[in-house]
Amino acid sequence: MAQAASVINNSRLSIAMERTGQWVFSQDIPTDVVVEVGEAKFSLHKFMLVAKSNYIRKLIMESKEPDLTRINLSNIPGGPENFEKAAKFCYGVNFEITVHNVAALRCAAEYLQMSDKYCDNNLAGRTEDFLSQVAFSSLSGAIVVFKSCEDLLPLAENLKIVQRCVEVISAKACNEANFPSRSPPNWWTEELTILDIEFFGHIIRAMKQRGAKALTLAAALITYTERSLRDLVRDHSGNGTKSSDPNNSEVRIQQRELLESIVVLLPAEKAAFPIHFLCCLLRSAIFLRASSNCMSLLEKRISTILEHVTIDDLLVLSFTYDGERLFDLESVRRIVSGFVEKEKTMAIFSVGDFKDNCSTATQRVVKTLDAYLGEIATSGELSISKFNGIANLVPKAARKVDDDLYRAVDIYLKAHPNLDEIEREKVCSVMDALKLSYEARVHASQNKRLPVQTVLHALYYDQLKLRSGVDEVKNPDAVTTRTQLQADVSLLKENEALRTELMKMKMYISDMQVGKKNVQVPGTSSSTSAKGGPTKKHTFFSSVSKKLGKLNPFKHGSKDTLNIEDAVDITKPRRRRFSIS
Repeated sequence: MAQAASVINNSRLSIAMERTGQWVFSQDIPTDVVVEVGEAKFSLHKFMLVAKSNYIRKLIMESKEPDLTRINLSNIPGGPENFEKAAKFCYGVNFEITVHNVAALRCAAEYLQMSDKYCDNNLAGRTEDFLSQVAFSSLSGAIVVFKSCEDLLPLAENLKIVQRCVEVISAKACNEANFPSRSPPNWWTEELTILDIEFFGHIIRAMKQRGAKALTLAAALITYTERSLRDLVRDHSGNGTKSSDPNNSEVRIQQRELLESIVVLLPAEKAAFPIHFLCCLLRSAIFLRASSNCMSLLEKRISTILEHVTIDDLLVLSFTYDGERLFDLESVRRIVSGFVEKEKTMAIFSVGDFKDNCSTATQRVVKTLDAYLGEIATSGELSISKFNGIANLVPKAARKVDDDLYRAVDIYLKAHPNLDEIEREKVCSVMDALKLSYEARVHASQNKRLPVQTVLHALYYDQLKLRSGVDEVKNPDAVTTRTQLQADVSLLKENEALRTELMKMKMYISDMQVGKKNVQVPGTSSSTSAKGGPTKKHTFFSSVSKKLGKLNPFKHGSKDTLNIEDAVDITKPRRRRFSIS
């Protein structure tokens, strides 16, 4: 590349000097001075240059040499090509002033002091007339002039060319956004993409000061980003290729600085940008290892409008450009956490608790998040802690049904077949078996990948439903059902413990009776046995049997599972008699 550029520059210099020689030697007067501009050398006449340039006149007048034959003008703006045009102007040779060279000629005229004060109709006046009458009369012309100023700093700023370009471009761009003059309406955003990011930032800030709408600024920023970072945000599907030379650190640094500058220019309005564009920007920031401040700004923007996110948008953030491995999922975690915190803050000003009354936006995000978990669950790099961490970011009350989450859990278990029972229980801990639909519970009861405890929960729930005969559609509240089931399970455990104690006591009494028989007199033994032994034994166990019957939850209608769906007042514990005395 460097050799090719050198060849091009040398060819341009030789052509420029050849052209200069043609119109200089046509004067039939020998040249008396050589002007050096970089590597180019121009043989010219002093009197022709002095007539128009006050700067060259001063150099000749103030020179210590009696006959100055060489002048070095390597610092002239625009280089040899620009000096050639200035020399032609001195010789009266016609050349074309265009929007591409007018700024450079204006700077060259200032450098050579070719002003109207020194000579009428000089180069400075001619270029000023062209700027005001031609270049600044159209948006495209002003943008080209502004682009040419990038290599003319700081002189172009001192001459107010940059400031005038910014004013003209921002005014005309705002007018085009409100009243398009051609099709497509956003044609002007394509014109701005030729600018450097610093100059582009000048235009965006000037349009903000003029009161441009956020959507207008967003259109310009989106177009500029897609053009300047084409390899990173070529499209919004996440299928863009990585940079052409990922190992080139200089390219990576330039792209990182460009991205960070673009993020700073984003307007503050929440809904100004599509969320998929913001996700593409954040994915590029992760890939380029942008600053934490840049990534934080993008994450906050996404979290404020997360209810509009799609699965593809979240996948854009999660996988590398080749789609082979996962990025760090911390960005997704921070985005969802920011959204949940925002919803909690909004719930403070509404009636009810956030855990009990989740907004529609929260439920929409939860559904998308569960589907997203199902997509990334196939990755071998996804650990249990990361999987559970993302699943638990949203409140469980926001999930009315856990079918989507169950699907994600099942996919994870299938993609990680080497997990032991404890690890599978950790994975399944994120979902509630009682919040599965009937079809999902049937599938779960036959799923060999699930741990035994989860399968038992699903089966037990179905058994109680079958016994009670309750229509699941009419009573879908899993929280109430779970409370009732817990109460019944607790009662069953208490009954089992009571039976165990009674059996122990029965054995103890039997042992005592055997001991008494061994020590009693034969005459008194039959008398005692005939009078009180059988009667007391029968009375004791009759009493115990009655108490056990009262504690049986499935014996009487008031404790039958037919009433399992009735509300349970957990604030008033049931009065039970566990005494056997």
